[in-house]
Amino acid sequence: MESREDPGAAATSSASNEADAAAEREAASGSSGSDSDDEGGASGLTEMEFLRNLLSRTLNLGSEKPEKVLDELTLEGVSRYMLTEKSAGIPDFRSPGTGLYANLQQYNLPYPEAIFEINYFKKHPEPFFALARELYPGQFKPTVCHYFMRLLKEKGLLLRCYTQNIDTLERVAGLDHEDLVEAHGTFFTSHCISPTCKKMYSLEWMKEKIFSSLIPKCEKCQSVVKPDIVFFGENLPSRFFSLMQSDFQNVDLLIIMGTSLQVQPFASLVARVPTNTPRLLINKEKTGESDPFMSLMGFGCGMDFDSEKAYRDVAWLGDCDEGCYALAEFLGWKKELEDLVKSEHATIDAKSGQAVGDGASASRPHKKDHQQKPSPKRERPPHPQDE
Repeated sequence: MESREDPGAAATSSASNEADAAAEREAASGSSGSDSDDEGGASGLTEMEFLRNLLSRTLNLGSEKPEKVLDELTLEGVSRYMLTEKSAGIPDFRSPGTGLYANLQQYNLPYPEAIFEINYFKKHPEPFFALARELYPGQFKPTVCHYFMRLLKEKGLLLRCYTQNIDTLERVAGLDHEDLVEAHGTFFTSHCISPTCKKMYSLEWMKEKIFSSLIPKCEKCQSVVKPDIVFFGENLPSRFFSLMQSDFQNVDLLIIMGTSLQVQPFASLVARVPTNTPRLLINKEKTGESDPFMSLMGFGCGMDFDSEKAYRDVAWLGDCDEGCYALAEFLGWKKELEDLVKSEHATIDAKSGQAVGDGASASRPHKKDHQQKPSPKRERPPHPQDE
């Protein structure tokens, strides 16, 4: 997303779910660890104000047809917008035949989603930790999409990256805590699940336990230790609710990548930007389209790519990495992006080789297809960020 307050500062904000990642969720809320809060308490609007604003945004009540904000509803049109002064400066979880759910039969779960349900986890943590060895940070490299967001940051265009991914690849790619809202939590930290303990553990501590095929137990109380990812039945992090209030009103461009926009409240984020803010979807298929009345009820975000009234929404369909390369080419950044990806991957490979040589617990070799797919995400709200 881009900041309207200071066009030269952190502008374009990337609230996208990075490239196709695996791990969407169907629950509507969720947050793990102590950093959780209630969505209601985070909102500063009264119910009537919220409904009034929603009606106005969704149905264009009380206003004329919005002025066209892009000279052309194409990827090239978006790139020209980004270059003007107007701009401040892993398989999908639900894809048929692919994704994590399709590979869980070996765990004999009562149903696939159980592996991410907090109540099931407390009784049967084994399936989750077996799967965690496949998902764990270090099994995959950041994708082109991750490094495109890094470029946005370096060019002063990234306001925030809202992600459903849980694998910390955004951090590996070079984004800091302040750049991120990890809506479905992260493997970066873990906590004891005992409400009277909640001792925190590091990424490396958890990694050692997982790759030792041990169920991580708290050193203080012997309760199970869980990565700070959001399970079904948990609340989203309080940071998600506190930052979205300001971020989405101050964004100049919203980029949404690799998401089905099916899970709330993340899916509704794309409707929070001002009506004159362009929205770019880079995805395998069009999503987020809905009729006005469904949007009014909170289902869908009313994106309009094809109607006669379309004036700001653009869909680029295909592989997310290729979409980022295409946009970078229009921006004149493609060579810079290619060099960044090549350099960073070489650094990761060198570190991985050193770890193997030192006899450290090394992750599996990076397969080519693994490098092309983003990390697992929990499909809740895909947050479009203006990249």
